Amino acid sequence: MTTVDPRLPMPYEMHMPASALEDLQRRLAHTRLPDRAPGAAWEHGADVDWLAELVGYWREDFDWRAQEAELNSFPQYRSEIRGIPLHFLHVPGQGPDPVPLLLSHGWPGSVFEFLDLIPRLTDPARFGGDPADSFTVVAPSLPGYGLSFRPGQERFSIPEIADTFAELMTEVLGYERFAAQGGDWGAHISTSLGVRHPGRLIGVHLNFLVGLPGSIPAGEATQEELDYQDQQLEWRRREGAYAQIQGTKPQTLAAALTDSPAGLAAWIGEKFHGWTDHGGDVFEAVDRDRMLADIALYWFTGAIGSSFWPYHGQVQGSGPLSGGATVDVPAGYAAFPAEIRLPPRSMAARHFTDLRRWTEMDRGGHFAALEQPEALAREITEFFRELR
Repeated sequence: MTTVDPRLPMPYEMHMPASALEDLQRRLAHTRLPDRAPGAAWEHGADVDWLAELVGYWREDFDWRAQEAELNSFPQYRSEIRGIPLHFLHVPGQGPDPVPLLLSHGWPGSVFEFLDLIPRLTDPARFGGDPADSFTVVAPSLPGYGLSFRPGQERFSIPEIADTFAELMTEVLGYERFAAQGGDWGAHISTSLGVRHPGRLIGVHLNFLVGLPGSIPAGEATQEELDYQDQQLEWRRREGAYAQIQGTKPQTLAAALTDSPAGLAAWIGEKFHGWTDHGGDVFEAVDRDRMLADIALYWFTGAIGSSFWPYHGQVQGSGPLSGGATVDVPAGYAAFPAEIRLPPRSMAARHFTDLRRWTEMDRGGHFAALEQPEALAREITEFFRELR
């Protein structure tokens, strides 16, 4: 009797049932918003007027089916790996020798972040580039996120996600060595791959640097490093409560956000507003329909609670670079100016021993693939060119 490997990738397309869209419409129509807190808009969280307008647009004008169709225009698959129905885009490169590239998103992101970035990497000639720079892109939904979620599945922290992605790339898809890139949790995953699976990696490129351990020996820290550590303490005091609740009591928060689409839009929309590069209007930085596609994917899949689990792992455990760990494969970094964490290069070099590229970007923030896909694609391409 022949047994079929459950990891065998099966073609996949996303089609949310009409009943789910109808239920969402009913819930949006009965939204109950809080009153406005004293103080300036956004000072205490999502601005009520902004949220009311966003909910109205979501209900009356947003076209989920158009966003769904755009995602489905990319080749997608599911593979059962470590008990997870792992969803991923697998887009072949259009060039003579494409480099396999693992592209990992973060929170509160999804594969929707990458729809404008991927074609620039897989088909550079279409955008005026050199076909010799092409990548074959594998972009998974993180375990517990979106289409890589089913109720009751095991929760994974960053080390388990990194191991799952290594298995996907090498054992399932057959790429002996591959490149890795990411921001937010995607940067943690790429960094963890560099620590845990260096032999499988061509190199790592990041647009976010993980929390670098504050273990610089007394008297060795530069003033720039000390200033950065103070800045991070202040940022955590003002902005870090979301990570603490997601890392300590995720189930309580999940109950509210799984039941209220307006609450979900507020929780995620505040991060888009606070972490992107704009002059007051977040939609200068991120397309409104793309943001709502990301929020709606969390809604339809019911995966917001499970998406918190990397925070739980971080709060309860440790980061990829804890205990003096280093990344010894070639590494590159793009520093977008509105990023929530901008450590000095000297601090990063203590943990990335082969830091070959460090680029100060002109514009952009935490969601670089959404905000500046052309600039990010150029940086990724230029970094990996010498490693091909």
